[in-house]
Amino acid sequence: MTRVLLRIMAAALLLAVSGLIGWRVLAPAELSASATTPNPPTPSTKLLGVTSRLNVAPLIVDGTVRVYAAKHQVRADGPVTARAVYTARWSFRRWPEQLSAVVASGTTVITRWSDGKLVAIDARTGEVRWRADGPEAPGFAGHRTGAATVWDPPGLRLAAGTLLVTEGQTLSGYAASTGQSIWTATVPAGCVNGFTTSGDAYLCATGVYDATTGAALTGWPAGPYQPVGCETSNCDAFRDGAGQGWLATTAVPRRAPALDDPLATIVAGVVITAFHPDVSLPPPPPGVTPGPASGSSPSAPAGAVTSAPPVVPAGITSSTSAGVSPSAPAGAVLTDSIAVPPSVPAGAAPADVLPSVPAGTSPSSFFPAVAARTVEGAPLWTTSGPARVLGGESETVLLLTPENMLRGVDVRTGDLKYSMPLRFWPDREDTLDWKPGLYQVTDGFLAIERLNPDAPDDPESPIYYLATDAVLLIALPD
Repeated sequence: MTRVLLRIMAAALLLAVSGLIGWRVLAPAELSASATTPNPPTPSTKLLGVTSRLNVAPLIVDGTVRVYAAKHQVRADGPVTARAVYTARWSFRRWPEQLSAVVASGTTVITRWSDGKLVAIDARTGEVRWRADGPEAPGFAGHRTGAATVWDPPGLRLAAGTLLVTEGQTLSGYAASTGQSIWTATVPAGCVNGFTTSGDAYLCATGVYDATTGAALTGWPAGPYQPVGCETSNCDAFRDGAGQGWLATTAVPRRAPALDDPLATIVAGVVITAFHPDVSLPPPPPGVTPGPASGSSPSAPAGAVTSAPPVVPAGITSSTSAGVSPSAPAGAVLTDSIAVPPSVPAGAAPADVLPSVPAGTSPSSFFPAVAARTVEGAPLWTTSGPARVLGGESETVLLLTPENMLRGVDVRTGDLKYSMPLRFWPDREDTLDWKPGLYQVTDGFLAIERLNPDAPDDPESPIYYLATDAVLLIALPD
């Protein structure tokens, strides 16, 4: 009898201990680990080209830290040019809630969780700056890299120092600096994933609202609207429901006929689109004779106009620099062990040498040639393709070729500033055979997912991404 009692007591004790462990593991909890130093490490100013190969997508904040999203956690590391993901500088975890969206306002990282909580974190130290209650949010949808959570944050937008939160038919505004609730508006259905403009408006499929007050705006063209030249916040332009293009840099939108082209985007006030053979090139400036420019390729088509020789970015050494990788292209140079291929002149061919835009071409397609125009439609320059327009950084248009060469083109002149293969040079076996996935251009960096060339249309597939380290980070020359 005694043995039976002892066994029962031992079983009860084991059950109690197991329950305590299970409770401690599974009970709702919040864990925060702040940085041990007040300031993040200073990134190198010499590194150019592909600096990092990462297994998660970074949100570059303040040009000094990389922020990553996981299902139950947000964390950061640095410096931004580190080759791989480093030990977390700080982390913030909530269980069992899921991380829904992440945005950055200055040095503040604002996170949204599935229970509706909004938590703002200092990007440099990891300390919580403020908390607020919001509507329930979707769960984590970032897949393996977390890219959609940090590059296309669902229901979370920024404008004029205001954080806009959407869910169902509720649109709310919070002060991004303090988390204070400023306003709440009831909106028609279909207004969840809109975008904000640099003129401080929020546009969704069913209306336009003042981002600072939540008031419905009148006098705008009818939607639904398509953002142009942006990701989700502070867009400079849009197209309305009739496909007409508009500038949105002020409180009142202004027509931009060149943006009527469904393939067009805008970079630094210049419209970039696929080349259309029915648009003639502008006449050359007085005193300039059309023809091959100095340094142009002898194989260029007769009469092709090429740009002036590009300027080599600061910090790039000569091709005889010590440490040049034997696997790098001929003439490639290294900057702090990162290979940067030599720039090559860009070409601008006349209409009779370039093919027309194929039927079914979309903004994410490779254009046979790329053209620039003013917002009124006057042609500025044309450069040969094929190339895909990734967007712009400052005064540079970023073009990606089918061979995964990144070309930086001056938005005003069409001159080629640089050209580099998107390949992680420290690994001599790294490949250029991949197709682009999600990407973001910000703070002088391009981050891009690499997918298998024959990847299925399913991010959860084990063969969707090219490799475990599927994300490249590129430091862009000035």
